[in-house]
Amino acid sequence: MIIPQSYIENTVSNALLEDIGSGDVTGLLIAEDEISMATIITRDDATICGIDWVEEVFAQLDTDILIEWDVDDGDSVEAGQTLCSISGNSRALLTGERSALNFLQTLSATATTAKTYADEVKGTDCKVLDTRKTIPGLRLAQKYAVSCGGCENHRIGLFDAILIKENHIEAAGGITKAVDEARFNNPNLSIEVEVENMQELEQALDANVDRIMLDNFDPKQIKEAIKVTDKRAELEASGGITLDNIRQYAETGVDYISIGALTKDIQSIDLSMRFGLI
Repeated sequence: MIIPQSYIENTVSNALLEDIGSGDVTGLLIAEDEISMATIITRDDATICGIDWVEEVFAQLDTDILIEWDVDDGDSVEAGQTLCSISGNSRALLTGERSALNFLQTLSATATTAKTYADEVKGTDCKVLDTRKTIPGLRLAQKYAVSCGGCENHRIGLFDAILIKENHIEAAGGITKAVDEARFNNPNLSIEVEVENMQELEQALDANVDRIMLDNFDPKQIKEAIKVTDKRAELEASGGITLDNIRQYAETGVDYISIGALTKDIQSIDLSMRFGLI
């Protein structure tokens, strides 16, 4: 997944604005021309993600700051490992420290969670997908982190694919009516329908949709759905699936499993930035 530079610039600009506000009053304690060296280390095992955001934080504060990375996005690291070395104006380094670490710890947490789930389904043909359950304002960043961890992206938002869920079906007057209207409005977009039972599955298949989301189907029901579908549509399992049981679901032969936990149930990676004068 390629992230536009303008998006990175905007997310960083917003983060710095909310943190710095009218100015870093504590940073004024440091001499204006003082130069420091710093390193970022991880205190946790992790999958790294967020390098471009760290680079942008310091670039927006002082273009003379230099960063040398020992890792790339997607790399697995161990607790105690040095991620990068940074040199430049001490005030700028201190001002950007928290914003840079916030991006790196949050996106690395997302990538680490994604890798854990991706590893759990290795050897199957099932792909693990993210959802729209993301941190507001960081949708693209977290979806990029998911891909760094080895999982895949579902739709980015409400604009790039059609997912007809229970409330859409109710409001539209049924699956067939909802699909017909969706196809009329956006004939070039893929259409997915969420179903809650085998009767709704049959209706979605009759509507000739591209993908069907099996909501809270257990593994036995999923196997039955796969047989009934007979490759007429892709199948995605969702609901009630955790790290403890995802392997069982993946081994049913379902095409996709979507997991909201990839982006919402994450534990920030413990990072530290250590300073020293040059």
